[in-house]
Amino acid sequence: MFGQAAAPRPAAAPAKPGAMQIGAWKNLKYGKLGDVKIPEIEVFTLKNGLKVYLLENHTLPFINGTILVKTGNLLDPAPKAGLGELAASVLRSGGSKSKTGDQIDEQLENIAASVESSLSEEVATFGFNCLKENIDEVLGVYFDLLSQPEFRQDKIDLLKTQYRSAIGRRYDEADDVNRSEFQAIIYGRDTPFGREVEYETLDAITRADLQNFHRQYYHPANMMMAVSGDFDKAAMKARLEQVLGNWTPAAGATPTFPKVTFQAKPGIYAGDKKEVTQTFLTIGHLGGLLSDKDYPALEVLSDILGGGFDSRLFKKVRTELGYAYSVGGGWGAGYLHPGTFQISASTKTESTVATIQTILEEVNKIRTTGVTDEEVSTAKDKVINSFVFNFDKPQKTLSRLFRYDYYAYPKDYLAQYQKAIAAVTKADILRVAKQYIDPSKFVITTIGNIDGFKTPLTDLKLPITKLELKVKEPPKAAAEVSAASLAKGKAMLGKLQTALGGADKLAAVKDVTMTANATLGTLAVKQKVLFIVPNQLRQEQELPFGKVLVKWDGKTGTFQAPNVPAPMPMPAPVVKQLNEELFRNLFTLSLSDRLEGRTVNALSDTEFEISDKSGNSAKLTVDAATGMLVKLSYKAMGPQGPSEVENIYKDWRDVNGVKAPFLVEINQGGKKSSEIKYETIVVNAGVKAEEIMK
Repeated sequence: MFGQAAAPRPAAAPAKPGAMQIGAWKNLKYGKLGDVKIPEIEVFTLKNGLKVYLLENHTLPFINGTILVKTGNLLDPAPKAGLGELAASVLRSGGSKSKTGDQIDEQLENIAASVESSLSEEVATFGFNCLKENIDEVLGVYFDLLSQPEFRQDKIDLLKTQYRSAIGRRYDEADDVNRSEFQAIIYGRDTPFGREVEYETLDAITRADLQNFHRQYYHPANMMMAVSGDFDKAAMKARLEQVLGNWTPAAGATPTFPKVTFQAKPGIYAGDKKEVTQTFLTIGHLGGLLSDKDYPALEVLSDILGGGFDSRLFKKVRTELGYAYSVGGGWGAGYLHPGTFQISASTKTESTVATIQTILEEVNKIRTTGVTDEEVSTAKDKVINSFVFNFDKPQKTLSRLFRYDYYAYPKDYLAQYQKAIAAVTKADILRVAKQYIDPSKFVITTIGNIDGFKTPLTDLKLPITKLELKVKEPPKAAAEVSAASLAKGKAMLGKLQTALGGADKLAAVKDVTMTANATLGTLAVKQKVLFIVPNQLRQEQELPFGKVLVKWDGKTGTFQAPNVPAPMPMPAPVVKQLNEELFRNLFTLSLSDRLEGRTVNALSDTEFEISDKSGNSAKLTVDAATGMLVKLSYKAMGPQGPSEVENIYKDWRDVNGVKAPFLVEINQGGKKSSEIKYETIVVNAGVKAEEIMK
């Protein structure tokens, strides 16, 4: 009760024999992991030359099969980057000559089976999975797709649409941008290793290209197969011989993969994203091959430096200094081409440079003072113990050995690797750290809000290159320009100005206030727009799920949405879109002959194009008799990438001496996408700059 002294705590009871003591985990002893057991795998060749691996395993009533095809996106011709991935995907989704992809989907779903196709840098895979009782049916579908893919155009178009959408969002997520930019800089943007799929390369790919790709690479001499599961080996051999053995398409030339020859320029590569609150960064250079004699030592080094919660980088950068949300990395190696040595981190914006400095200090420390015996012992245990889990099931063991053979690695590579890891010493770690990790070659990428860095990047005393985080737009066919077409264009614009109320009346417009009801697809939207000539804008949109608010003072602005409750700096894609919309504002667009840097060029008797030096352009279609604007055509970013947009203007009314459309129908990609019905349009209401940004 009140006023009583606290009762004394009882003395701790003595520990019972065998009870766990605090810290006792350090004294736990672990037995040696069992050796990797290689299951009995039979290798044989079908009469058409297809090499097959067979693993009989009756643990579960499933059968899995995989074909590896010697090809990859590294073989894509530069003008058609993306060809390999497109071909591998549509090989499955496009169906066969006898069935569409959708029909095959339904058939496989009904028997809980799957057939999948994919492609990476140096290999394409084509696999199946099914219950053993369905093997004949599934193998029939599998071979049908493999030998007679139809590559239907609708599936090509669908996948291209998805790719365009991904290209348009390429620079949305800072962490993804950091990863892709680092890879492009290390390997070279114009090499097969650093090249990206662009709108232009995607548009260049045809159905015939996919068919040729299949003919060139998908044939028995360029493939190998592995099948595992609940079957009798003799029966499976006979089944495969019957289904696949008679397939003898013409063999294409054996592909040769390119070599990495590009030398990256060391220094800092900084991408500015005002809207993010943390920086994503990577530090590193080219790595090596899995077959390199020092790869095992570099693997142990990587674990000590940045391999997990007990790594040096994690302890120093995150735990001790609290700079980073995440940090880690190490030596990367590939089967056929070098990987990358890289250390990546995400950190608070203000601690960006401090994080880089600390990482560089830790790298220098491991290169000069080496590591401890305890670190080496712990790291070796982790590397070996994690590696064996690649072989904890017979099917995983088959997959690994199968790939070693595909990449022409020695049959005893696994044993060599384990023995080499066990032999790594403290001296080896110091030697490979000095020999292979070279800070003078470091590329450092940072993606974040540069203005928020507490310490400037210049303090690192390294060359700085600014990254342009901008999607490469497809080239636009240039209209023929001549003195006559320019003169005609000017005359057509003058006739439009007269139809709109006259050039002087248009020039007298200082501000515009508009309210509207719009439909965006199936969404009903209320809009209010305040516009101060030439480029200040406030746009409010009320959607069913919340409010979107855009404020722009002509130089900077903020963006607010239901998922962004507080105003944030306007993201670069939104700034770009806003500037394009301001260019197309009818009150200023119609006075383009008075604006420096704009070109007005006639395309026909009823069409002329207005463009500026920033790359903005729009095609105006006018009534031949009156000169009044009928349609505005332009290219804009949509959900599936750039598409052709048409604004069709109707219901023209007089507003304070100038004409304005009170109905705008918008077509995108040839289909109606939205409609705007203006309730009020007020000219020269005296809108103030402070109203725009309040």
